[in-house]
Amino acid sequence: MTATPGAEGTGHAAPWLPYGIAGVKIVFVLAIFRLLSTPFSEEMFGEQWLPMPTWDWALASATPVLLILLARRPADWSALSGELTILRIALTFYLAYGLAFAALRGESILWVSVIAGLVGLGAIHLLNRKEPVHGN
Repeated sequence: MTATPGAEGTGHAAPWLPYGIAGVKIVFVLAIFRLLSTPFSEEMFGEQWLPMPTWDWALASATPVLLILLARRPADWSALSGELTILRIALTFYLAYGLAFAALRGESILWVSVIAGLVGLGAIHLLNRKEPVHGN
């Protein structure tokens, strides 16, 4: 079997990877802003403008998982290694909020964010074991 150009053996990260990383960061910041806007509006203006996040939180929690699963080639994974901390923070935050509100308030759509958080953290762990990142 021969390798095709642009396949796994090239050693270069995908050109879309920086945009994917930026997208995950932007979605995470917007999700945090969205989460904090509900109590802020209620406290400052006396009424709740937006309900607490549900389906939008589940959608936001899927973005880091999608990036991790798309960047599993060794070259992409080594390029992504500098961003693993923010990915872990985002996945843990999505997981914690999803678990708290799915279990305590019965928001069943938030189980999607719990699953996404677990899958993402598990994928990071497995890919780090499979492709250790060296400081070369």
